[in-house]
Amino acid sequence: MALGLALGVHPAAAAPPPPAEFGTSWHDPVTAAPPVSVPHTHSCQVTVAQTEFRDYTPYRATYTPPRGCGDHWSKVVLRLDGSVAGRQYDRLGYLHIGGVEVLRTSTPEPSPKGVAWHMEKDVTRYAPVLRSNQPVEMLIGNVVNATYTGVIKVKATLTFYAAGGRTPAARTPDRVLTLDGAHSEGAVYEGKLSTPRNTERILAEVYATGSGGGCEEFWYLAAPEQAPYSCKSQYGPHREVRVSVDGRLAGIAAPYPTVWTGGWSNPFLWYVIPGPRAFDVKPVEFDLTPFAGQLNDGKPHRISVSVAGVPKGQSGWDTPVNVLVWQDAKSAVVTGGLTGYREETPRHTTAYQAGTPHRVTADAEHTLTVAGYLKTSHGRVTTTVSRRVTDTSLHRWRDGENTDGLRARWNDDETVTVAGHGPATVSTTRREYRMEGVTTVNPDNRLRTVLTMGDRADMDTVRAGKRLGWSRLDDTYAGNASYVQNVPREQRHAKGVSRERYQLRGAGVCYDRSLVSVQGQLTEDRSGC
Repeated sequence: MALGLALGVHPAAAAPPPPAEFGTSWHDPVTAAPPVSVPHTHSCQVTVAQTEFRDYTPYRATYTPPRGCGDHWSKVVLRLDGSVAGRQYDRLGYLHIGGVEVLRTSTPEPSPKGVAWHMEKDVTRYAPVLRSNQPVEMLIGNVVNATYTGVIKVKATLTFYAAGGRTPAARTPDRVLTLDGAHSEGAVYEGKLSTPRNTERILAEVYATGSGGGCEEFWYLAAPEQAPYSCKSQYGPHREVRVSVDGRLAGIAAPYPTVWTGGWSNPFLWYVIPGPRAFDVKPVEFDLTPFAGQLNDGKPHRISVSVAGVPKGQSGWDTPVNVLVWQDAKSAVVTGGLTGYREETPRHTTAYQAGTPHRVTADAEHTLTVAGYLKTSHGRVTTTVSRRVTDTSLHRWRDGENTDGLRARWNDDETVTVAGHGPATVSTTRREYRMEGVTTVNPDNRLRTVLTMGDRADMDTVRAGKRLGWSRLDDTYAGNASYVQNVPREQRHAKGVSRERYQLRGAGVCYDRSLVSVQGQLTEDRSGC
């Protein structure tokens, strides 16, 4: 279904003028991201979890597939509704079904009177897991006591849209696997993988997140050991997610610099409009198809995920792995092997310069190209995956860190070429993440944060000079908020303006929505294409 909206201003534009400063309640969190488009077919809904989180005890239940919608669906949508009131930090959470991570998320920080929020995610790719009874585990780790009173209430549902007529069943992986014996040590997650012997495509997805409450939450600000800064790392701010097969590097990627809803020392930036991806953490994806011939030998193979730049043995990253597998239905065994492997020596420099302000500049680049072939029922197929990851940043701060600023950019460019009978299919993805901001504290102890974030992705698929598909995504957030520190809540005199514009275009898709909030009130909600 195409996304298209007539130009319009939603009722928020006609709301009363915003207050002079934040009060004790504000608008519920809202994002400019589009809803999941769904077909106009019969649907069935299943409640996966409905609970309250007060501590670090996981919620456990059993998922049962729906009745009345078949077992090969056109779309499956996960919807999460939550509420929290009082005082509480932002909290990170996950939802596992059959051991597969289907959601990584975080929560808003509440007003005293409470907020409610909603998010949804297309989880059709996990359909193979959802066709049978499965254990459910969900956790949003929380602390409730006399000070932090916010109990997090959530309900997670799955809506299944039936296939039929002009609405075919979605094309999904044949299997979704997790790693056997998976365990974490520091910033390394490792386990064994056994793929079906007729596998012809493999995609690994990693929900990589820097943990809350520690310096790795703000990894992009880390300074070298010799610098007088509160968060240090011997590698500075450089981070890179890497996946290895049997000890050999198989994929590289740039992590997204997610900012949770208490981030940059200023929750007033995020009370209404969270930063990109804060409620729906997207996994980093790695195409491991060149290694399918190696993995198809019927033996378990060691898969490890690490975050380069994190000191050895140091925790602070969570990197669970799902492995999506497509099988050759007409072959019992698919054989193959690597045909090419080239890794450019990673380049990474970090320089510290003392002064007023102090400065840390960082620059990194890493390129990996892997090619492999498979003998399938439809001929010999060669897959070549080439990926180039770069990042640059300038971090400046003054003594005491009462002025602290960053300008950074990450690029992650990937090309996947699949060649067999006939012309090759070439898919390119160009990702760019941006962050520019500064936090200052004036003599009256008023903290101000000005911050801009960007999440861009351009994707194209071409065969024989003909474009088969394309999309352009640009999600931009900008905020400016201030408050008086270290005083009771009612004396903070907080002010803040936040904006988000989400633009998505592609074949049959046009979506453009802008939001503005002022002192916690949604003052503008425009959409159009």
